[in-house]
Amino acid sequence: MDDETGTSAQGAETADGGEPGLGHNQPEVVWERWQKKRTFVRALEGTYSDLQQGLMSQQRVYSTLDMNWKGGPQAYGKHVINPQSAGIAQSIETHVHAYAPGGYAQNHGHMNSAAFYVLRGAGYDVHDGERMDYEAGDVLLVENGCVHQHFNASDTEELVVVVMKAKPLFLFMHMLFQKTVKLPPKEPVAGMDLYKPPADW
Repeated sequence: MDDETGTSAQGAETADGGEPGLGHNQPEVVWERWQKKRTFVRALEGTYSDLQQGLMSQQRVYSTLDMNWKGGPQAYGKHVINPQSAGIAQSIETHVHAYAPGGYAQNHGHMNSAAFYVLRGAGYDVHDGERMDYEAGDVLLVENGCVHQHFNASDTEELVVVVMKAKPLFLFMHMLFQKTVKLPPKEPVAGMDLYKPPADW
């Protein structure tokens, strides 16, 4: 049974009377980081000696293979290092993103700058209306305050990038002006209904 309509997926029809395609009965994508309460900057409480000892005892190596991809159906992320998930990181954030062939992410802007290291594939960004192309081995810089969007330039190969930024530090300084201009797509790229992000990152 379909949870929203109460109708059976088998034998269902689309609005135009045709048969539904692949993925028609998959749940709507919910971007967890946009929906739940998050820790952007942790409180520093206690004695200096306790804080210092706690910092020295923190984990230093994090495997992305131990984490689940979030998002979809065109762009997925693993948010590896940030104040909420890593005790040693209070001023930086690092995450891995994967884009389906022909896929793209939300159009957005934020006060902090960011560096994208391209691990696999080729893509392009649009920064305040200007297109910038890149490929594996390149580093893309997102300047402070620009409105930008990330695209996979290939129709056959996925795009994988690692993103590094000082977003928590900017938020701590109350530079909170982040805005999503257009949400990420809810539908998969045509012909890529079964795309799954890479298992080797």
